[in-house]
Amino acid sequence: MNVLILLAFMLCMAMVMIGGKKGAVSFLSLFANFLVLLFTVYMMNDPGNDPILWVIIACVLISCINLFFINGINTTTIAAFLSTVATMIVLLVFILFMTDLTMINGFGEEEIDELSLLSLYIGISFVELAAAVIIISTIGAITDISISISSPMREVHLHNPGLSRSELVHAGFAIGRDLLGTSTNTLFFAFFGSYLALLIWFKDLSYSLGDIINSKIFAAEMITILCAGIGIALVIPIASWITAYLLTRKT
Repeated sequence: MNVLILLAFMLCMAMVMIGGKKGAVSFLSLFANFLVLLFTVYMMNDPGNDPILWVIIACVLISCINLFFINGINTTTIAAFLSTVATMIVLLVFILFMTDLTMINGFGEEEIDELSLLSLYIGISFVELAAAVIIISTIGAITDISISISSPMREVHLHNPGLSRSELVHAGFAIGRDLLGTSTNTLFFAFFGSYLALLIWFKDLSYSLGDIINSKIFAAEMITILCAGIGIALVIPIASWITAYLLTRKT
């Protein structure tokens, strides 16, 4: 516990010294997002509540915290928020379809031994629960890309107010292409970093490449990465169009 407090204090000091007031606000937003996720898990645990509905509410709140609480309400954050919500709606339908099609819901063989003495009846659809996990895993990347596109587009518009809407959209696409590769690779390496021990365990169990690929745990994480990558790709044109519309609408 002391180590956690010390690391949190070091993180706070680093963010405040480098980011000043905005760094302090960003640090507070971490706890705000943590509280939102805790409240969402608590509400999802009630069998009478719809997990997907509460995950959507959580994503909207997280987007508001990451965009409006940190950066204020302006054209850039409004465009990023609308882009995030629109992308999540489109992605939600796809994620629900994929989780049902691939049957990644529930627990894998490697996990079931530890749960064999416990009841798996929790009153929540495992398909919806798997979809909720993927949605929560993608919201951060989508919000990050949306603000990373809308903010430079606003600067382009301020320095070149004569640009047409189509030219601004083209600029947004150019910015998004530069972010696409690095963002998807970040998600990929984050997976291998967090599941390196699992991959080593697979090797010790003499799993073949086919066994690893068809493992439910591995497949679920890869589908999460792929869905997040699809969300990143989708938010680029959506953010470009929405931002260009909001910027040119006032001129």
